[in-house]
Amino acid sequence: MKLLRMLFTVMLFLAGVLLLIHPLRAQTAVAPAQVKAASAPVLTHITIVDAGTVGKPDVVLIPGLGSSRAVWEAEAKLLAPNYRLHLVQLNGFAGSPVGGNASGAILPGAVEDLHAYITAQAIHPAVVGHSMGGLLALMLADKYPGDVRKMVIVDTLPFYALLYSATATVEMMKPQAEAIRQQVIATPADQFAAMQQIVVPQLVSNKDGQKLVEAMDTASDRAVFANSMAEDLTTDLRGDIATIKTPALVMFAVDVSAKQPDAAQYEALMRSVYKPMPNVTLLKIEDSRHFIMYDQPAKMDEAIEGFLK
Repeated sequence: MKLLRMLFTVMLFLAGVLLLIHPLRAQTAVAPAQVKAASAPVLTHITIVDAGTVGKPDVVLIPGLGSSRAVWEAEAKLLAPNYRLHLVQLNGFAGSPVGGNASGAILPGAVEDLHAYITAQAIHPAVVGHSMGGLLALMLADKYPGDVRKMVIVDTLPFYALLYSATATVEMMKPQAEAIRQQVIATPADQFAAMQQIVVPQLVSNKDGQKLVEAMDTASDRAVFANSMAEDLTTDLRGDIATIKTPALVMFAVDVSAKQPDAAQYEALMRSVYKPMPNVTLLKIEDSRHFIMYDQPAKMDEAIEGFLK
């Protein structure tokens, strides 16, 4: 892991954001003709729109750090005829109102909102999550296993700090996470926007996707972005993986042309951390960076559709 630690440190220096070497986000606009306001209890940490076809199997789609729900726009169009979709967005991301994420723990609050929504809707959905959205899906299945029928986890580690050190612990990462949180909040807007031009090409090779990701990052509320990132970095589900029995597809991206992370080491890490999970299938997506939906959309579509059937 020496190479990963070195690359991770370089990214921290350049971007002031430790997590930006791999887990991130995106946004456009969800197909407006198919979206209606979801019937749900009062939610404070997330908003959800109801799309797709009523009466069909339910699918919840959760974007990653800084993303709007529209990161799933192409996937939603594909799934809409055969599924009822519930498109999630964390408040404060990608220009949305901050809502209840102005204070308190964000990720646990999002999990409670998801549970409240699923319970009120009386649904038993498949849950699809990208990056931090994948972590939320794991947290939901861990705490409320009856809520989730299946999971698709897209390029998510159960403990992202492993990209920094193979021996990382939550206690080890807390001081660094706090320093990063403060640095991200304090970074002037123009510098933060400039960071994305350095970091985003490592996350998505598709040029249109790069523009969307850059725009979403810069539009996100800085405090919500930074606080969510710090929580993400200090959330460790490795000890829970073996008890999550929900059938899961974990797809992960490898790109030998990218400067980071090292493709072979990243694949070995993903296979190692998910090995204890009893009902998991791992799928490697080659020639893709973190945003598989932009770099290899056809491969992602095929994998998700096949798993949901």
